[in-house]
Amino acid sequence: MGKMTSDNTARCAWAKSDAEAAYHDDEWGVPSHDETHLFEMLTLEGAQAGLSWSTILNKRAGYRRVFMGFDWEKVARFGPRDVERLMGDASIVRNRMKIESTIDNARALRAVHKAGGTLDAIVWDAVGCVPVQNRFRSMGDLPAQTEVSKVLSKRLKKEGFRFVGPTTVYAFMQACGLVNDHLVTCPRHDVCAEIA
Repeated sequence: MGKMTSDNTARCAWAKSDAEAAYHDDEWGVPSHDETHLFEMLTLEGAQAGLSWSTILNKRAGYRRVFMGFDWEKVARFGPRDVERLMGDASIVRNRMKIESTIDNARALRAVHKAGGTLDAIVWDAVGCVPVQNRFRSMGDLPAQTEVSKVLSKRLKKEGFRFVGPTTVYAFMQACGLVNDHLVTCPRHDVCAEIA
């Protein structure tokens, strides 16, 4: 059972730290159509691979600073010198492949826009433009990936995005409200369902 919220109901058990609880209560599972936010979450979920989400949340301000507020047009212009600069910045995860994938993803997003599309349209098309309302009762019920995340992963890779395997994509879907994976016992489940 997760920590109690202010009204004495239990939030999802993964939200253990204060930063995780705030993220859980304010953002996780809320449907997002904001292109900048979607790019940010795709970046952060890719950066999280092999690490704890708490680590990434603690570095989120650093990511926002070094990646220009997730302005993909600006990040798409980053070059080798920027990669070296970022490799020396402890405010983010200093993993060359993850840093380079963020730049590559910004370029892929720029190409999507030049072709008249959006990341929003690509990802929401995967769920028929309607958030999936799951009704899980325990954290053990949550899948690591789904058939939908596998299809979306392939689509994103086809568009040139990197660090978008099915598990990372499913975490992204949870983060951006394409799926509502708050447990039914969590007060945020019904709140997010109503936003949809």
